[in-house]
Amino acid sequence: MSDPSHRIETLERRVRELTEANERATSAMRDAHMGTWEVDLRTQHASASETMLAVFGVKEPPADGHAFFTLVHPDDRHLIDEAIARSASTNEDYRVAFRAAADDGSTRWIEAIGHVAVDAQGRPAVLRGVCVDVTERRHLEEQLRQSQKIEPIGQLAGGVAHDFNNLLTSILGNANLLESDLSPNDPNRALVAEIIRSGERAAGLTRQLLAFSRKQVIQPTLVDLNKLVDGVSQMLRRLIPEHIDLRTDPARAPVIVRADPGQLEQVLINLAVNARDAMPAGGRIVISTGTELLDRSAHFGRAEAKPGAYALIRVADNGTGMDASTKERVFEPFFTTKELGKGTGLGLATVYGIVKQNNGYILVESEVGAGSTFSIYLPHADGEPAARTASARSAAHVEPASATVLLVEDEVAVRSLAERILTKAGYRVIGGRNASEAIRALENARAGIDLLITDVVMPGTSGPTLAEEVLARRPDVPILFMSGYTDADMGAQARAGGRAAFLEKPFTASDLLGKVRSALRGDR
Repeated sequence: MSDPSHRIETLERRVRELTEANERATSAMRDAHMGTWEVDLRTQHASASETMLAVFGVKEPPADGHAFFTLVHPDDRHLIDEAIARSASTNEDYRVAFRAAADDGSTRWIEAIGHVAVDAQGRPAVLRGVCVDVTERRHLEEQLRQSQKIEPIGQLAGGVAHDFNNLLTSILGNANLLESDLSPNDPNRALVAEIIRSGERAAGLTRQLLAFSRKQVIQPTLVDLNKLVDGVSQMLRRLIPEHIDLRTDPARAPVIVRADPGQLEQVLINLAVNARDAMPAGGRIVISTGTELLDRSAHFGRAEAKPGAYALIRVADNGTGMDASTKERVFEPFFTTKELGKGTGLGLATVYGIVKQNNGYILVESEVGAGSTFSIYLPHADGEPAARTASARSAAHVEPASATVLLVEDEVAVRSLAERILTKAGYRVIGGRNASEAIRALENARAGIDLLITDVVMPGTSGPTLAEEVLARRPDVPILFMSGYTDADMGAQARAGGRAAFLEKPFTASDLLGKVRSALRGDR
């Protein structure tokens, strides 16, 4: 006979090994957001692993393993019944996805995978399977679908805006020239002024399209959000009626980001106007700033924010709020709950485009009757914002110096306008409609050139590529790009070495002359 103490020791060792193996398996399932379950179809006895609690988002285990299926969304229960029936009849595994209600009120997406085991007579005997929490995967898939849906609309919007900007450049530029030639008492000045006002409104709509498509020309710099909010709030008080209380709650310390201040101002204006429209009977808007450190990845609607330090802008109102279906579509282009003619449906789509263009995230919290809160997270930047320099319009009043400008623009109306403005200001202008004509003009220029002005997007050779060819021949020539929109590839080439300046379309005579003088002085 074997030693009893040895048998006991062996059994204890095996128990420890089994316990450790079970703990490892439980830990692995917990990390994988997975749970297991089993139902004896003959006795109706059900059991489930403890990790099923986390999968379904509940704190207490149900009295009966079957109770987990009571958490399934009523509209999805038939999916499980049908999958199990097919598995029983075909003797194949089944896979089915369904929704379930968690304790916190959120909806979990769960995928069940399993099979029906039969007894010796071929009758269904045991139902076994695993449940996996696939909520995060569903969010990512939805984010991808949304991106794929919006991308072609953005491309269309960017293309239309580019062509529209060329038209507006000609309209506004020539209207400004005509206005400058009219005497103060000329009755036609009012008509020209109305043309200019309408053109500027159209230019504003075009900027919204470009921001939505993330092709807007941006000039990022260090910005203190506290100062930005303070400045914008002064303007917002003229847009917000008196029966709405507009408040600001800035952080005590500076909140610094690297972004285009004009874009951030547009974000605040769009959100404030949206809040205003949600409070026809009056209410309160609070714009606050702050910082937040995310030590792990966090979900913001359909986007996942990376860990790091973030600057925070929050716009909150106590207006009508939104239901869940409206909140899901709030950033879709051309989606609006306003009456026909009251909105374009681009305001919040523009906000979303700007935030994403600046590598940020936006979170929407809203309930019907309880108002809405938009929280914008932007990467926090170090350093102090520099004081604003004089604008291009101010520089336009400097007396012109004699210079030769190589002007390249494929749009005839824009090229003719720019040539008229430059010639009238005393510059000598050569060039053409494309890169080939520009290179020939450059080679024929006996005295050389002092500045290259070129459109970015042209048939054939692009503006940045032309600039490289010109710099290979004239290394010291400054570059001024004209563009209604840009993209990352162009920006990388154009800004290489800080050699280039930008003029955004549509532009006026003073805009163009100011940028030309700055470029000739070596300013960027």
